[in-house]
Amino acid sequence: MAAAICYVPANVLPVLRTTALGSTEADTIMGGVIFLYDSGSWPLALIVLVASVMIPLGKLVALSYLLITVQRGSKVKSHERTRLYYVIEFVGRWSMLDVFVDAFIVALVQLSPLMSVEPGLGVVFFMAVVILTMLAAQTFEPRLIWDAGTDRQVSHG
Repeated sequence: MAAAICYVPANVLPVLRTTALGSTEADTIMGGVIFLYDSGSWPLALIVLVASVMIPLGKLVALSYLLITVQRGSKVKSHERTRLYYVIEFVGRWSMLDVFVDAFIVALVQLSPLMSVEPGLGVVFFMAVVILTMLAAQTFEPRLIWDAGTDRQVSHG
């Protein structure tokens, strides 16, 4: 739930603030995607869109699906749900790449007073989404997918 709440400001607030020749511009993730697309770099725009918007949203939806189906004791498609869990866990390892790219850009572009780049508040929320979804995936017990419908009572006989 916390990751889902943080997802909104991660995509609405600026992730980078660029100052060039005294003019400051704040860019959101989608603003960056649109800029890249408009400037002819549509493959890079597609990569940023998928990595920074679609994958985190997909992880949130997939984790919610797994939690709801386990809570309801669903026996349907246990093998596919287990595979989905392992995909989420694998992707989580690479999710911080966006944050590292932002940090690299901030460190690289420091040509004061001509130009500078600083991280925006959106990066903090994006990082929170990544960390919280990683923790959610790591604390989820995939055996619960297979335990649905089994008798969990201990006999005292």
